[in-house]
Amino acid sequence: MNISKPQPRILWVQVWVLAGVQGAITLTWLVYNLYLPQLLTQFGFPASLAIGLLVLENALSVVLEPLMGGLSDQAIRWVGSRFPFISAGVILASTLFIVIPCIVTFIPPTEVIRGILPLTLVAWALAMTIFRSPAISLLGRYAIPKELPKAASFLTLAGGIIGAFRGIANTFILSLSPIFAFSIASFVLLAAAFTLRFFHPPEIPENPDKLAIPKISITKLSLILGTGFSVAWGSRLLMDTISKTLKTQLQTNDISVIMLGIGLIIAFAALPAGFFAVKIGNRQAILIGICATILSIIFMLNLGAHFLIILLTAAGFSLIINGAIPFILELMPQRWVGLGIGMYFGGFSLAMSLFVFVFPPTITSVVAGISSILAFLLASVCIIISGKYSNLKLS
Repeated sequence: MNISKPQPRILWVQVWVLAGVQGAITLTWLVYNLYLPQLLTQFGFPASLAIGLLVLENALSVVLEPLMGGLSDQAIRWVGSRFPFISAGVILASTLFIVIPCIVTFIPPTEVIRGILPLTLVAWALAMTIFRSPAISLLGRYAIPKELPKAASFLTLAGGIIGAFRGIANTFILSLSPIFAFSIASFVLLAAAFTLRFFHPPEIPENPDKLAIPKISITKLSLILGTGFSVAWGSRLLMDTISKTLKTQLQTNDISVIMLGIGLIIAFAALPAGFFAVKIGNRQAILIGICATILSIIFMLNLGAHFLIILLTAAGFSLIINGAIPFILELMPQRWVGLGIGMYFGGFSLAMSLFVFVFPPTITSVVAGISSILAFLLASVCIIISGKYSNLKLS
């Protein structure tokens, strides 16, 4: 007598490997942002060009992130898998990432060929958009809808741990040769993607003649875009509020170790945040996180960045960032989850491309804090409105 085993609620091995991919993506961007001004000056460009390139890359990502996510959704109908996009994107991005320092090291920066460096930099950033949305959307295959926040917490943890070392690791990473640092990050990304492909469960190609394609809801996509935009601004301004408040409170500009600790607290807070969201519902957890984060900002601006206030910030903020991907996976039809994830990253990129034009580096902690509160309030509006569409089945 054959008794089939029950389907696991979470495919933990696949989730952990996907978390490794998220960590590898964060690592490559960390290395890139640290070395970008140095590489440009070595090749005869002003360091200020780095800001312009980042703005351009983010602006292009606004279109390419949802485009690649949507095409990966189509790829499931064509070839039964998103991995053609993931594999091609990872290989192209890893290759270009190694080429970048090689150009600076081995090619003389003459006027004729000097433009090859910024073109390669932009090409690498665009290559990263090919696979990020398709890869992250796989989380919907690795956990049942109710358990998505718990599974997503490990992706948040992996990216958060590496991102937390951004301030303190500058000296160490820049002490390495650019070729070595870029190569290590490239090989880590390749290894993570290869491992993900190895452990990915087999997929059965869909029959396009028998399956109706759900309509794309412009309303849902708009809400996702708004959520990505507002969470991006809220997150960036929140960290500015914390850092500027600490510098004033401690009367020092050297707070890298403290920011490392805060970053790690936020990263590890994702684990209990995931369990909490599973218990009460992800949308409710995000709204609670927004309320807690806004409350912590108000306390911080009036009382300072004390330990208990930082803990409240970490608890609330982790509910927001950890719930974003599950929120999209629950909101979009399974047929278009790649497009939904891409739209969220597109909104995030749009916010980052506009940030330098709206908020000057000299922004005060009070202005940053109030702006962060307004951004998170906008996110809460998007989350609340989305509740009307979460169970709507479009055919």
